[in-house]
Amino acid sequence: MVPATRAAHKIEVTTESLQEDLSRLQLQKQALERELAAVVAHLDTVQRALGALEAMMAPPTEGKAAADAVDTGRHRAARPTKAEADPLPAASAAVARVAQGTGGEKEPVRRTPRPKVTPERTYGWLTEQILDYFAQVGDADVRARDVAVALGRATDSGSINAIRSTLDRLVGASRIRRTGRGLYRAS
Repeated sequence: MVPATRAAHKIEVTTESLQEDLSRLQLQKQALERELAAVVAHLDTVQRALGALEAMMAPPTEGKAAADAVDTGRHRAARPTKAEADPLPAASAAVARVAQGTGGEKEPVRRTPRPKVTPERTYGWLTEQILDYFAQVGDADVRARDVAVALGRATDSGSINAIRSTLDRLVGASRIRRTGRGLYRAS
């Protein structure tokens, strides 16, 4: 009888150990999915910025055509191919969507057209959008995530941090005020 009891005890100990490993691995998987989603979002932002900068550096005769090509997504020299941009398997995009909670279907990205840059413009495009938003909401406390949603921007941590940085700069310039931790209001 003793050997059967020892075997049952070993199986029980092994089962508990495997359950602990499973819990730890599930947490690690979730953390890696979140990190991958942030990297994918940052990669997209860097690619778009690089494409815009390369279009600006094109010779004057090609500048307009290059800028138009970047806007329509036809400019392949400024944007690496899918294989170059994402060395991970093609499943990484699906993992990123799952990590963001979109469940696989892509949500349409709402983008507002950028105004022409004129010499009298002293603020960046994002700053202007944020100031316009605060003019619309009036005397209400808002968070960086609320601003991101209202502007039609992504709600990943990178995009929200960009908005938060801009909000902090506007607080420093006394254009808006901070009313609490993570809360902002028009001045």
